[in-house]
Amino acid sequence: MISSVRGTVLHLDSDSVVIDVGGVGLSVAVTPAVSRSLHVGDTAMLHTSLIVREDALSLFGFATRDELTVFTLLLGVTGVGPKSALGVLAGLTVAQIAEAVGDDDDAPFRRVSGIGPKTAKLIVVQLAGKLAPVAVTTSPTSNGGGSAVHDQVTVALVGLGWSERTAAETVASVAADASDADRASVQALLRLTLAVLGPARKEPAGG
Repeated sequence: MISSVRGTVLHLDSDSVVIDVGGVGLSVAVTPAVSRSLHVGDTAMLHTSLIVREDALSLFGFATRDELTVFTLLLGVTGVGPKSALGVLAGLTVAQIAEAVGDDDDAPFRRVSGIGPKTAKLIVVQLAGKLAPVAVTTSPTSNGGGSAVHDQVTVALVGLGWSERTAAETVASVAADASDADRASVQALLRLTLAVLGPARKEPAGG
């Protein structure tokens, strides 16, 4: 199982990214938000799920471990395949998914392309009680889409060499003092966070 990939971004589309890992270009299906957070030449790290089928091996990549967890849970829902699960995560944040399931509200899922009324209801029913840990860890930073921006900036920083914990904590600290416009912009928030962390490379141990 390939649980994560880290390497140089070679190519980007709205729904996929090619990452050079040890000289091999891996094509990874991603959400548009993840694609927008990356640039050719960047070093990127994605949490991944490898889907094995008779005619294909497909990698799906995510900015955070929570997104990967929800993707895996969605695959366990009757009638939801990898592309539909990715579509749900493209249209809704982890916090919004957890909230909808907790409220027994299938309307947000019915608005996702490719998810019909029956499947939307099944998502709510079959994920009930399974998203509490995800909701707890995600909801404190979810305010009007802020969580998605935080996640993208954190992924970019991890790709540049910082630990996920250092990156996430610094992003949250910087966002707390930033303007609404900067908090809503991946590029602006990344620039502000890098100004706090220093040069775009991993800090020496103890430094």
